[in-house]
Amino acid sequence: MTDLYDVAAIGNAIVDVIAPATDAFLEAEGLVKGSMQLVDEMQSTKLYKKMAQAIEVSGGSAANTVAGVASLGGKSAFLGKVAADQLGSVFVHDIWAVGAHYQTQPLRVGPSTARCLINVTPDGQRTMCTYLGASTRFAPFDVDQTVIEGAKIVYLEGYLFDPEEARRAFAKAAGLARAAGRQIALTLSDSFVVERHRGALMEFIEDQVDILFANEAEITALFETDFDAAVKEVRKHAKIAAVTRSEQGSVVVSGRKTHKIAAAPVEKVVDTTGAGDQYAAGFLFGLSQERPLDECGRLGALAAAEVISHYGPRPQVPLKELAAAQGL
Repeated sequence: MTDLYDVAAIGNAIVDVIAPATDAFLEAEGLVKGSMQLVDEMQSTKLYKKMAQAIEVSGGSAANTVAGVASLGGKSAFLGKVAADQLGSVFVHDIWAVGAHYQTQPLRVGPSTARCLINVTPDGQRTMCTYLGASTRFAPFDVDQTVIEGAKIVYLEGYLFDPEEARRAFAKAAGLARAAGRQIALTLSDSFVVERHRGALMEFIEDQVDILFANEAEITALFETDFDAAVKEVRKHAKIAAVTRSEQGSVVVSGRKTHKIAAAPVEKVVDTTGAGDQYAAGFLFGLSQERPLDECGRLGALAAAEVISHYGPRPQVPLKELAAAQGL
């Protein structure tokens, strides 16, 4: 079968609204620093009015990863739902602008395009309030068979385990990918997602997933144990697992092999939004090019370091150039 894409991803299509904030502001608004919580449209509008001057950039975890793959010179595609409104148009423009394939039909009746209000404190930590809107309406009929069957790796965003229709779309995409002999990757997305859907996630990982991405909080939540024990346990359930640990780098395991990847240096951490997404981009791109796992991890670390050096969840410097400069 012809390889049309290195990575095709399914996830929430979201526009990020990013603003600086103080710890006092978070406390006044009852926000838990570093967390992601879901809000309704009214709550989103209320918080937006109180935030400092913000920038608006297209986001969504899997969409950010697709942008990173494209920045590395890879062929990427994204599937996710926006509404036929202004923010939806912004999202579509931005995903096309990075060179990714995107053809999901917009929602014409129903909720507006999803948005994530991100308050960034001086230490670079981001606190997110997400209104999922139209993104929750992604359904099995939105799964493009040609895209899924034509991708070397199909990457699925754990946030979509919340809406029932989206979960069915996951199952359809996984079935198509498996039948076409493609690899399936999953990111756990958030420890709260894991806690809500631990049983279903474990079953999906066991049956469908080849490559699992998680951070330290997510992997310990999945196995309800400490980090070392969780890493030992994940070997039994996924062919490849890449677990990020912020400034401590990442750990990549496959079978009995363990690769410890150092974090790439960064002069100043400005905004950690998108760090995990870009790590996945570098790793998946490397894997799609049949690079060794430790090299995939180094590409992931490089991409993550670039994105945390500025506001916004997508690369501002071509990752392909950075990788070449590092001999990757």
